Order: sequence, then C-alpha cells, then structure tokens
Amino acid sequence: MYDILIVGAGLAGATSARIFAEKGKKVLVVEQHKHVAGHCHDYKNEHGITVHTYGPHIFHTTNKKVWDFLNKFTDFNFYQHKVLSYANGDLIPFPINRDTLCKVYGIEIGANEVREFLNKEVEKSKYNNPPKNFKDAVVSQVGERLYEMFFKNYTIKQWERDPEELSAEIAKRIPVRENRDDRYFADKYQGIPLHGYTKMVENILDHENIAVLTGEDYFNIKDMFKPELTVYTGELDKFFDYKYGKLEYRSLDLKFKTLDQKEYQPVATVNYPNDYDWTRITEFKHFLNEKSDKTTVCFEYPKSEGEPYYIVMTEENMNKKDKYMEQVNKLEKTGKYLFIGRLAEYKYYNMDQVINAAFEKVEKYLIK
Repeated sequence: MYDILIVGAGLAGATSARIFAEKGKKVLVVEQHKHVAGHCHDYKNEHGITVHTYGPHIFHTTNKKVWDFLNKFTDFNFYQHKVLSYANGDLIPFPINRDTLCKVYGIEIGANEVREFLNKEVEKSKYNNPPKNFKDAVVSQVGERLYEMFFKNYTIKQWERDPEELSAEIAKRIPVRENRDDRYFADKYQGIPLHGYTKMVENILDHENIAVLTGEDYFNIKDMFKPELTVYTGELDKFFDYKYGKLEYRSLDLKFKTLDQKEYQPVATVNYPNDYDWTRITEFKHFLNEKSDKTTVCFEYPKSEGEPYYIVMTEENMNKKDKYMEQVNKLEKTGKYLFIGRLAEYKYYNMDQVINAAFEKVEKYLIK
C-alpha cells in the first residue's frame, strides 16, 4: 500500500515525506504523539499567545536551500533572537560581546579592543590546551571570570554534571562577539513561522501522496507493513532494543505561567546561570509580536528522565553511539532503511541541520 514508511512527524520525518511524495512515492508517516511537528510543536492559547509546547524554538540558518524550502510552506516573522543573562543581580547582554565586557568589568573599550582584552583574560587563566573538556573549551575563549559568571553553574544545572566531564565539542556552539551585535544568532536567515511551527509542518505534510497516523507507536505496528524503505527518526537505542545499553538524554520540566500583565521581561529569553533552579525563562509573545493584556512565560527545569531533548556527550555515551551507528550503517547499505535526525543519529542538530540532513540522505537514496 505504501512505498515509504516514515517514523516520526517532526522536521526530519515531514521533510523526508514531502520529498518522496513529490517524486510520486506513496508515504505513510507514523507518529507516537497525538500531534505532528515533533518538539517544535506549538499552539495558540486562549489569550492569543503562541506557546511552544516543548520550550522555545527559534529558526535560524545560513542555508538558502533550507530557507527557500520552508518558505514554500509558511511566511515568517523576521524575529531576531536576543538573550539576557541574569548575573550578579543584573541583566547582562549574552552572548558575550563588547557591551557585556563593559558592564561586567566596568570599563569602556572599543570593538577593536575586545579580542585583545579577552586574550589577556585567557592568558591569566588555567586550562588544558588543546581543550580536554567543556570547561577548557570555554576558558580558552573567554577566560575564567566569564566562564564562572555565565557558563559553569548553567552547565551544572543543564547537564547535572561537572563541566569537566563534558565534551569540549559542546562549547563549539558558544558565540563570542567582538562588536556590539547582541543577537544570539548571526545567521543570514532568521525568524518564527507566522502561523506557528505546527501549521508549517502540517503544510509540509499536506500532499495527496502522504498519509499521517498519529498516536501510534511504530514498534507496535511495524510488522503490518512491507515498505521498500523505512525512514526512522526516533530514538537510536530503542530501534535496536537497547542491545548496547541505553543512551542518555536530558529532558526538561517546563512550567508554564500566564500572568496578568502585558510584559514580564524585556527580551524573549533570560538565562539564569547562577540563581534559582531553572535555567531560563522564555516569554512567548516576543516571538510574533502578539498583543494581549496577559503574557505567558515558560520556566525550564532540566531533568534526567522524560521527553528526550538533548543528547549527552560523554565518552560512555559516544562509545555506545558508535556501536549503534555500526548497525545503522549496515542497515542503510541494504537500501531498506534511513536514519535521520537528532534522536536517530544521536547527534546535536539545529532545526535547519535536521532539514538539510533529510535533503542529503533522501536525495542520495533517490539517485540509486
């Protein structure tokens, strides 16, 4: 009945489904949640505020092919994300830029002096070079004082581990600016889908060759189908029945509050590296400039169990992942399976990277 069976209706699954459908393939998408869009699912609440069900998602990319693809299915509000960090009782621009340094150190320097200033901070700091872990990677860029202020305790909260136990790889994502650019991302294309991520994904899946089954676990029904190809976007270890042990994921306990005030904080997201038990607070109405006499905010409390959000890049997890990926490679060589996405590849992907991975893997398969 179906040529292609796709497990998961998030960005990896939906993108793959659309490409196959446009090539004339009959596609069934099976999703265990009762909704599509995966972790970027959103909805409009009774106060007219678009709430991100699984925490804030901001789209950003330098990949024009990905940007053009999404713009076929949604218009964007050209929102550019700004973050403040609550440290030492003050709201400080983050990521670190010229204004951050002036505020933290009580100095006045020009943008052309930032690199030299940070180099001096690094010179008087202790770290392993080349970096052996997350702490080393951050200190090697900004020095110990800024590491202690913005990164150390945030990382302990987020991962429930000493930063010295985490891979230096994670710190490659931390932007440091030498100018006054206080945007969190510097990508050419940025924004929030004007009618929400859920509507965008529904539009991607809206094709006569695509059928969607929600609220159903693939593992309960997989024997009912004999597709020519299965595209798997779920948890890597689950597919192989945990034969090499469970891979570790970090989850979030999200506490949503609707407050009887127009605005709670000056930007969409404020990080709390040192104070309180939450890591950050997001105020959703900033994303789409929504007007309401009330506002909805989300407090994020990291936890070890629950919906899998983040992979945990420890040596033990990476060794297990390598074993699983050997099995993946064997299956993909048969031409009957593709594994795509953050969960299926146990890899940190931004949203645009997930879509691009789907492009690359599906297009490579179709050339065969």
